[in-house]
Amino acid sequence: MDNTTYIALSRMDTEMRAMTVLANNLANASTAGFKSSHVLFSDYLSKMKDNNGIKGADTDFYTQDRATYRDQTQGTLETTGNPLDLALVSDGYFSVQTANGVRLTRNGRFQRMSDGRIADADGNVLLDRRGQAMVVPQRDVQITVAADGTVMSESGVLGEIATLTVDNQNTLQAEGGRLFRATTQTRQTPTREIRQGMIESSNVSSMTEITNLIQLQRDFQITASLVENEATRRQNAIDKITQLQS
Repeated sequence: MDNTTYIALSRMDTEMRAMTVLANNLANASTAGFKSSHVLFSDYLSKMKDNNGIKGADTDFYTQDRATYRDQTQGTLETTGNPLDLALVSDGYFSVQTANGVRLTRNGRFQRMSDGRIADADGNVLLDRRGQAMVVPQRDVQITVAADGTVMSESGVLGEIATLTVDNQNTLQAEGGRLFRATTQTRQTPTREIRQGMIESSNVSSMTEITNLIQLQRDFQITASLVENEATRRQNAIDKITQLQS
């Protein structure tokens, strides 16, 4: 393959990665607290050389996937009226205990389990500032969550919901559309603001993502056609050379 094909293939590779990211965004457009991801591209420059090894004046531009970053923009708040639906309107994440350890989430759809513990839809228990499970006595029915995360019921103050963060949020490893695994040290957020009876919706703009996905698919098809035409051209040239030599 010549440089034209290599350059085209580098673009196709990054476009496939971008389509995967966009498809994941669209799949989670209705996931509460989901933050969309975006791919960062750049050109990789390669100086051409002549047969004697002397650098030429021309430069090849290869496309490379430099990084995938997460859009931390606040999602729209939706009122649900469910006292255990909680929305964060500040930095940070709720912390939940999973079978694989503590995980972070912006998805505030919680429920009370039969033993009184507050958990998400998968049974991961919501943790307080001490790292303990948030528990509401089974006899209590009036649950109030203050803006600072203090949970109260007929029994009085039950605890304070923890909100954690990390210095670089792009280091968080996504596990599905709801949970994140911290790869660096977590810390309590200095301030928190929680809205009870509300959910933070996904910050994915479905219309924008669909438009971008269609454009990427078209670009991919054009580039694939270029590779195919280049392969045909080279094969035709080889066939003609072979005929002349025979």
